[in-house]
Amino acid sequence: RRIALKAMDLLQNRQSIILASGTTINEFARRIQGFKGLTVLCASISAARELVLREGMEVWQLGGMVRKNSASVIGPFSERMLEHFSCNKLFLGADGIDPEFGLTTTNALEANLNRKMIGAAQKVIVLTDSSKFGRRGLSLICQLEDIDQIITDSGINKSMKQHLEEKGIEIIIA
Repeated sequence: RRIALKAMDLLQNRQSIILASGTTINEFARRIQGFKGLTVLCASISAARELVLREGMEVWQLGGMVRKNSASVIGPFSERMLEHFSCNKLFLGADGIDPEFGLTTTNALEANLNRKMIGAAQKVIVLTDSSKFGRRGLSLICQLEDIDQIITDSGINKSMKQHLEEKGIEIIIA
């Protein structure tokens, strides 16, 4: 919840954002309200359901195959949709952040979609708790250099934080 609340500080009126999927992303979506002219593209069905009835927002649900365990979409249809958008910010979850390998997830199709999201966003913001640092998921999403900011909790290892900052990533502690 603290990570989701801290991510709220990065939102502004009249922005276009992409929400990937995951528990922290869904928690973030539950908190988004009170913005005017916000356009939100969602991979997460749960996030879209949270936002669709809110005033001042336009919500786009990406299409594709639905992953049952995360209630999110993946696949080539959602990837093609993203080719037609350019958004201010992407809020992305992760299953692992390895200093040598990069940002990862457990599903190869989700990793492909996440890469397309990165390509459609001007700024990439990762929302993840400190337990994900030093871990690797099955599929590479991106290299660390592709990430602009990470919002995490105070459990992040100091040497990991320093390493990420040396790569040009702003670390925000919730």
